[in-house]
Amino acid sequence: MSTKPTLVILAAGMGSRYGGLKQIDPIDAAGHKIIDFSIYDALRAGFGKVVFIIKKEHEADFRSVIGDAVSRKTEVEYVFQEMTKIPAGVTIPADRVKPWGTAHAILCCKDVVKEPFAVINADDYYGVSAYKTLVDFLAAPQAQKEGQMPFCMVGYQLKNTLTENGSVARGCCRMNDAGYLTEIEELTKIEKTADGARYTQDDGASWQDIPVDSLVSMNMWGFQPEIFAELEKSVQRFFDEELAKNPLKGECFIPIEVGRMVKEDKASVKVLSSQDKWFGVTYKEDKPFVMESIQKLKDQGVYPEKLWD
Repeated sequence: MSTKPTLVILAAGMGSRYGGLKQIDPIDAAGHKIIDFSIYDALRAGFGKVVFIIKKEHEADFRSVIGDAVSRKTEVEYVFQEMTKIPAGVTIPADRVKPWGTAHAILCCKDVVKEPFAVINADDYYGVSAYKTLVDFLAAPQAQKEGQMPFCMVGYQLKNTLTENGSVARGCCRMNDAGYLTEIEELTKIEKTADGARYTQDDGASWQDIPVDSLVSMNMWGFQPEIFAELEKSVQRFFDEELAKNPLKGECFIPIEVGRMVKEDKASVKVLSSQDKWFGVTYKEDKPFVMESIQKLKDQGVYPEKLWD
């Protein structure tokens, strides 16, 4: 078993707001994708293996444009999040095409991930320091109380995660005095304003301001392999209780399931704060800003012109 943590990359989403397979869309002249910079940062921080969670039909594309280059630097595995990977007795709703959600995706890794691991989104840039922070925690994980699974999450200031081109969904974090997560409130429509940010929970009928220094989750987690047993229960519960409420679009989300583990005293989540600016291509209009930001980082010497040479 590897003594280094593994990086698990969520890349099976459909990218509905963006259109197309944005995870393999180049963002610089050398043909790199956001995912390349994430992997590069993770490897130099001390991660030892990369696991891509993808759809089976995207395997050839992922291997040719990302995986083959990365595999020359580290061990790479592919895990397929498939509609048919469901508990016995469950019937897939007619017309369902959407994947079952991030908790289900991570559970698909249980046979290939046996060491502490981090989870990130394929299309988000998290910054250099976040990976170093994760490696340090995973090397010496500390639970808040004995008997809890020791997890962590990297939180970002909301102002560092907003786009000029539309609304975003963010998990707003609440913590206790010791810096452990007590709750994540999922706000599905937050938008930037002239002097801050606001959100709506009634599709725009009313709006509330939200502090721009609020810590939010960008789906960057640190887990122990013990989580898989709990995720099996989570996914079973989703199919037993939740799917019927929204058969075509209902999903089993990792923030919600981790929040449930915290409330049930099965896990604690240390919130590790990052001052880095997050960026990603939520909308096609975000791409020029991302390309400009990457070029600035190259000009500052943070990255070489070609990552895998």
